[in-house]
Amino acid sequence: MNNTTKASDKSFDLRTYLEDRRGRIDGRLERILARSHAETRVCTAIRHSLMGSGKRFRPVLCLAAAEAVGGVTKAVLQTACAIEMIHTYSLIHDDLPAMDNDDLRRGRPTCHVAFDEATAILAGDALLTLAFETLADCGQYAETDAVRMLRVIGMIAGASGYRGMIEGQMRDMQAEQAPLDLDSLKEMHRMKTGALIETAVVSGALLAGADREQTDALQVYAENIGLAFQVTDDILNVRGDPETMGKASGTDQARGKSTYPALMGLSRADEYADSLVDNALQAIAIFDTKAKPLTALARYIIARNK
Repeated sequence: MNNTTKASDKSFDLRTYLEDRRGRIDGRLERILARSHAETRVCTAIRHSLMGSGKRFRPVLCLAAAEAVGGVTKAVLQTACAIEMIHTYSLIHDDLPAMDNDDLRRGRPTCHVAFDEATAILAGDALLTLAFETLADCGQYAETDAVRMLRVIGMIAGASGYRGMIEGQMRDMQAEQAPLDLDSLKEMHRMKTGALIETAVVSGALLAGADREQTDALQVYAENIGLAFQVTDDILNVRGDPETMGKASGTDQARGKSTYPALMGLSRADEYADSLVDNALQAIAIFDTKAKPLTALARYIIARNK
């Protein structure tokens, strides 16, 4: 990475950017919930998990990719919100006693702790179905390209289904009994974490009118930051501050999970995350200054553990 690129990024204020984009996403999520909300236990559990202090990393990536290509449309924002619903549903289910059995998420009690297991399962199910209802609503916008929208819906379904997050979580659980080698670990995380991150980036770009060259470049970017995100998460589980992270640390080792620090050592895992981000930034050089948000977001991933 050259010094000119680093210098040009200093003028970009990521904090302000994130606050603004999170505000837009949260505002749209509030409107979606208000339209369908009922005073029920399930709806209260949905709000507890969805409207916490999450970073909105995936939906922000969706908006940033659209901005690099052309601009954020109503369909892009709606799609970004649907992706956040799917991500939140996956967290609710991952935290369950039958899976990771976590008590804390986003600095708050996990859904099954705040309510109960049955309510948490149903809240997760409801968020997944609400996500696709939200995607279907994009058809009301005049600027929506139906062919691209259907492609995006198919991508999101694949990323969140048995070929993506579901299989990734299954392999993660199985790995507690049979440790993985490095290649198997990468493949597991590509499905569990990377698939939805990749889909968030490519979806935003496609709905903003990206051509093949732009889509391919953003795909490479997303693949690399998706893996860098998981490598950094593994590092944080070893040495992160629970108060800063909003969840417990040291849990991976306690469960005997295969992680990048366990297989590579902390120092090499740090270096690997850095190299992945460098690969990502090289891929989006074609967007020049329009890629400043994407560049800053990629660097933010690994800055979390510095």
